[in-house]
Amino acid sequence: MKRTYQPNNRKKSKKHGFFARKKTNILNNRRRKGRKRLCK
Repeated sequence: MKRTYQPNNRKKSKKHGFFARKKTNILNNRRRKGRKRLCK
């Protein structure tokens, strides 16, 4: 049986990376809050 987590960097960055978050308002909210890391 295959394990459920098959890591794939391209897929990960597409979903949770900088440019994925740039499309919405998430980055600005996190900047306003003063987050050290904005995204993965």
